[in-house]
This record gives sequence, structure tokens and C-alpha cells, in this order.
Amino acid sequence: MLKIGLTGGIGSGKSEVSKRLSAKGAMVIDADKIAREVVEPGTPGLARVVATFGEEVLRADGSLDRERLGSVVFADSERLAALNAIVHPLVGERVAELQQEAADDTIMVYDVPLLVENNLAPMYDVIIVVDAPDDLRIRRLAEHRGMPEADAKARIAAQASREDRLAAADIVIPNDGRLEELDERVEEVWPELLRRAARG
Repeated sequence: MLKIGLTGGIGSGKSEVSKRLSAKGAMVIDADKIAREVVEPGTPGLARVVATFGEEVLRADGSLDRERLGSVVFADSERLAALNAIVHPLVGERVAELQQEAADDTIMVYDVPLLVENNLAPMYDVIIVVDAPDDLRIRRLAEHRGMPEADAKARIAAQASREDRLAAADIVIPNDGRLEELDERVEEVWPELLRRAARG
């Protein structure tokens, strides 16, 4: 099994790359998606988040108000660390389950936004970094997610620097052009991943 850590700063287009790798036959494990699952209504994860941050992080229907929680934790590193201490172990358990269920020859892509920040590179055989300049990422966050510029800048500032992320990369996929260019880059990278998987 080839374990690939796929990362990139917010707004870099990491999910576009993971979609393309999945279409090629990779098994994609999306840490963000799992992080949402482990705090769904009725889970022990959500109960612990509410115990730590209070009822005000819940919506009227009892689900987690991720935007409200985000505005609390991204402005305060201690509160962010408290949230991570709840969510990360639960995500780790779920990822381990999925890994055990996969075939031995699987190309496993872990979509991990905070791979560099949490020093997770040693867990993977290959690190792929999706890269785009900060100003482009801020523009994408405004256009695609309706995020105010100040919030976008705060999220980017809370993550690893572009330089630190690139320093951790085995493979860099630039994503500062059209989606057709991204398609071409993934086409180039996929045979390399197959070769590495075959080498075992």
C-alpha cells in the first residue's frame, strides 16, 4: 500500500487534486470530511466540543455551527489546540479503520490540510503539496466560499507558511492556472505514483 499525504493551504485547490486522483483509482481519505463526521449530532465528539466551547457553538437543530466555532478558534491558538485535542484522535481512529479495510495494493491518498503544521510527514511514503500563491488563495476563498478577506487572511496565517509546506514536498502540483493545466499535472504525477507503488 502506497500512503500519500496530500496537503495544501486553504484555497490551494487540494480537493480538486484529490477528486482527480480518486478518478484515477486512488482511495482518498479526506481528513476534513472525517473531522465533520466525528462531531455529527449524537457523537461523543460533539458532546466533548460542547462541553469545552459551550452550547453557543450549536445550531438550532443541534448540529455544530462550524463557522461560529471557526471564528472562536482561529483567533485563539489555545482554543484551537483544545479543539484539535478532541477531534484529531477521533479522526486518527477512523482513518486506521479505513486503512485496515483497504486492499494491500491500494494507492491511499490522505487529504490532510494540516499535515505540515502537525508534523505528520513521517506517516506517509510520499508528500504531495498543492501550491498556489497567497493572493490567489485569498481571491478564491472570497469568490468560491464568500469568505471575507480578513477571515481568509487569518486562516492562511494560522496555517504553515508556503515555504514550510513546499520544503516538506516530494511532489509539488502547482495550481495557479486553469483546471485544464491541473488535469495535465495530475496526468504527469499519476504514473510516478504507480511506479512507487509497484516498488513497494
